[in-house]
Formats: sequence, structure tokens, C-alpha cells
Amino acid sequence: MKSRVNRRHFLRRGLAVGAAAGALAASGKEAFAQMAAKVVRPERFEEDSLILERKRFTWPGGKTLAVWIIPNVEVFLLNPPGGSQHTQGDEDVLGYTWREYGMRVGLWRIADVIDQANIRATVALNAGVCDVWPKAIEEMDKRGWEMMGHNLTNSRSLRNLPLDKEETLIHTTLKVIEQATGKKVRGWLGTRLGETFSTLDVLAEVGVRYTGDWNNDDVPYRMKTMSGEMYALNYGNAINDISFYGKGHTGEEYYQMVANQFDTLYADSQKLPRVMGIPLHPFHTGEPLRIKHFQKAVEYMKKQDKVWFATGSEILDAYLKVQE
Repeated sequence: MKSRVNRRHFLRRGLAVGAAAGALAASGKEAFAQMAAKVVRPERFEEDSLILERKRFTWPGGKTLAVWIIPNVEVFLLNPPGGSQHTQGDEDVLGYTWREYGMRVGLWRIADVIDQANIRATVALNAGVCDVWPKAIEEMDKRGWEMMGHNLTNSRSLRNLPLDKEETLIHTTLKVIEQATGKKVRGWLGTRLGETFSTLDVLAEVGVRYTGDWNNDDVPYRMKTMSGEMYALNYGNAINDISFYGKGHTGEEYYQMVANQFDTLYADSQKLPRVMGIPLHPFHTGEPLRIKHFQKAVEYMKKQDKVWFATGSEILDAYLKVQE
């Protein structure tokens, strides 16, 4: 417990040093150069290396690009604390029903596309879904989809939580999902990719092995934790449908964005294998006007013979095997 608190203090101090360096930049290049040498790295990476320095390997079956598809299956509060941008009274009917459409309808359009392509998804799952939509858990489990922990609800993140409350929230999330599915949770995605300075330590301590929160590489890498093991697996936040459609883009533009991401990573993977994540939100991509563009993207990717569609755990296990 004490070591994690100390880590928070040290990293906050590091951020303060970075801010000081920024201030000095305004007063002179020489002063900035002296201070910049003290900028603190996150101290979460086992190795800092360029993509050019990595050991070459292949994914199972000689594949070069691993693609994992991540539906975010979530529940929201009808009356979130502090209200919301959609609230027109005591209850956020507009925001709540829009998002619930994803659970009632949109998710199953996405499931149809994934089923037709013979792919298994990796679900970023709010544990609250297990209580509110048990039939949905049954349907996803029947398809062999993997469940990642994704907080209790999507109306509250881990940010700024005291350590004891963060530990309780994470432990409860994992316990509820594991009881509902009968399977141990190996992956984690924070609500809005939010973490505290202790999140990785808490997760690794209870056996979670990978996270999609850190999107700073195209290849999995090991992270430093107080105990246990933790790996970063790129979630694909650059093509996240929630931020893309939220800016008013069209389905045609979504397809082109995913295809562009895929084309570059597929070409890169001929030199060194890569990972491509595709985040999905059923209340966006599962809408009638958008689903065909996701389907078109999947069909496009399936045409390439060196693509491996896999779950998060399958990608991690394959990566660990080639590192032995």
C-alpha cells in the first residue's frame, strides 16, 4: 500500500518538474536546456525502444497483422451525479435512451457482422451489464467472446479516486464479471481510458495481464508494476468510433478511416508484425445508418491473407510465446 502511495507522489512531482521546464522555456533556451534533462518519464515501461529496434517474429500461422475488435458493452446512469449535457430535468432521458439503444439493438447488429465473418470479439464490459442485461452476457459468452474489465458503469471513471476506493471498484468489477461468466478476466480498459498512478499495480496484483489504456505502440510491450505482469495492447483509439462519429463524420468516412489505418499497418507488418485494435460503441456503429460501413471494413480486411483476427488474450499469449 505504502509503495503505491509513494509512486503517486513521485509521479506528481515529475509532472511538476515538466511544468517548471515549460515555464523556463519562456525565459531562455539555456535555462530550458538545463531543466529539460530532468523531465521524468512515466517509469512504466520495461524498455524504451524505437520500432526499428524490435525483434522480428510472426503471429500464428505466419500472419503478420493481428486485429482485435472491441465492442464497448456498457451501462449508464439515468440520473448521473452532477447531471449531464443532455439533462433537461432530473433525468437524462436523451443521453440514457440513446446509449441504451446500443444494448437493446445496436450490439446485435454488430454481433451479426462479427458472426458472419467468423470472428470472436473482445468486450470492454461494464460489470453492471451482468446485473442489468444477463441475457446479453449469455449471448456474448455463447459466441466465445472474451470479456475485459471496464469498470462498474460508464458513468464514473477511476480518475481521482482514493486508492482504497479504486481497489474496491476494480476488485468488485472483476469479481462480478468472473461470477457471471465463470472465466477469469485477463484484460482491462478504463472508462474513458482513465487511470490513476496506482491502477496498473492494482490490476497486476489480482492477475489482470493486459490493458488497452496505453496506446503508444503498434506491438505489445511489458509494463512495470509492483508485482505480477502487465502488458500494453493497442486499443486503436485513433479510430475510436465514439470520438469520430461524435464530431459529425459520416459512415463513408468511417470506412475510409478504418481502411487507411489497416492499409498502413498491414504494409508495416511485412517488416515487423503489428496489432490493430478496432473500438466499437453499439450506440454509434450499431445504428442502422452506420452498420454497413463497419461490415464493409471487415470484409475488406478479411480479403488479406496475412491478417489474424484474434482476442486480446490470444494476441498476448502468442506474443509471450515468441518472446521465450
